[in-house]
Amino acid sequence: MAPVSTSTSSIPRPARALGFNSTIERFAWMAGSLLVLGLFWHVLAVVLQNRYLPTPVAVFDIMMREAESGELWKHTSATLARVAIAFIFSMFIGTAIGLALGKYKTADKFFDAWLTLFLNLPALVTITLCYIWFGLTDVAAIVAVALNKIPNVAVNMREGARSLSKDLAEMAAMYKFGSWKTLRHVTLPQLAPFFAAAARSGLSLVWKIVLVVEAFGRSNGVGYRLAIAFQEFDVGTILAYALAFILIVQIIEFTILQPLQARVSAWRR
Repeated sequence: MAPVSTSTSSIPRPARALGFNSTIERFAWMAGSLLVLGLFWHVLAVVLQNRYLPTPVAVFDIMMREAESGELWKHTSATLARVAIAFIFSMFIGTAIGLALGKYKTADKFFDAWLTLFLNLPALVTITLCYIWFGLTDVAAIVAVALNKIPNVAVNMREGARSLSKDLAEMAAMYKFGSWKTLRHVTLPQLAPFFAAAARSGLSLVWKIVLVVEAFGRSNGVGYRLAIAFQEFDVGTILAYALAFILIVQIIEFTILQPLQARVSAWRR
């Protein structure tokens, strides 16, 4: 009888370990890439010696000074509040619209032109109109942001509704799952990846539009602070606030949205 090989190389590694190693490798590549970018930025700033291109160290010093004074936390918290409210509203309304369009073909044919119109409507136009109609208020700002995001969510969720498996629906009916059990175990797992994708793309879009809204007509927030720095040609402050908020958004992305998308997509593997 041939001896049984006991080589550890033939033993499959646990999926959790593979996932952990993949995450470490991804973070290592990202850190290395950002380090190279930072070095390139520093060398370029030193060579040019231009007041409109400060070094990364100078930008970091400005960020720390703003944080110690409390201004950084004041403006970032105001922006995060607007992002959260606009994000929740746009995801809720966009999901409802997308599912309705995906389920009812007549409604989809009728409202498809509306969806295309709002998808191509410039954010600047929406922001300007909302400020004219509702005044320079947070309500106008949040409505403007939500109107720009809702069509994108609707398109994602419409595709999700269209892709629902008829075979799984028939299986649920045959085994008499009932409405609630079918929704929980058949429909929602199929829609979850589309919802997660809409959420990830939505966050990146919403916070960018919020900054424009704040620059136009609010008295606080990162966008407002960037507008003031622009008027003073203060590039260091512009970069400091931009990098600080990008860091916050990336933390949300890596700690919440990406794990959520991986979890809701696991059943497809």
